[in-house]
Amino acid sequence: MNDFSIVHLLLNASWVVQAVVLILLSVSVLSWAAIFRKILSLSEVKSLNEDFEREFWSGKSLNELFAAAQQNAKLSGPMERIFASGMREYQKLRERRISDSGLLMDGARRAMRASLQREMDEIESNLSMLASVGSVSPYVGLFGTVWGIMHAFTGLAALQQVTLAKVAPGIAEALVATAIGLFAAIPAVLAYNRFSRDIDRVANKLETFIEEFSNILQRNVGAQSAASR
Repeated sequence: MNDFSIVHLLLNASWVVQAVVLILLSVSVLSWAAIFRKILSLSEVKSLNEDFEREFWSGKSLNELFAAAQQNAKLSGPMERIFASGMREYQKLRERRISDSGLLMDGARRAMRASLQREMDEIESNLSMLASVGSVSPYVGLFGTVWGIMHAFTGLAALQQVTLAKVAPGIAEALVATAIGLFAAIPAVLAYNRFSRDIDRVANKLETFIEEFSNILQRNVGAQSAASR
């Protein structure tokens, strides 16, 4: 009686199918590691952003928040770093005796936009890898299956009498490659879609913060200009 367990089928498969399965299993392990890292990093990003947002709207002055952001630069989240970039540029321009509100606001916004791009590049890291695993793995598995079936039928060509019992093991071991390809691809695709939605929410929240902070800076610039007249 033939043993159709996956381990037995793989041990008796051709070296090409075994190599394909080994590659797919390695890729699956890497994608799961990336998924868990991304879950932890996104959770940390959301928590740090929420903590800073509460501080920002708690009534503290911008200078106090900026001093705290500089002290906790290594432990701060994306929103706090974006805030610090805007404040840093704003204060540099003020130190140069620039009083034009348009120049001040343009400088602060450019600094925050550049910081936002850096933060999003960091947050989106490993997403492309998950997308590649999700799109390529099924085809790699299919290649292993096609090769395995070709190998099985080549071996049967020398037989005078072919029965299902002789054909089934070769086809079964070939189909394992497709199954493992799907095993690697499906979690990667699901994780990619979920992370993409979460990252879009983070990006929208940071964009909203930039606009709100810009409005506050605009009012401060107007108040300082009125006071200096």
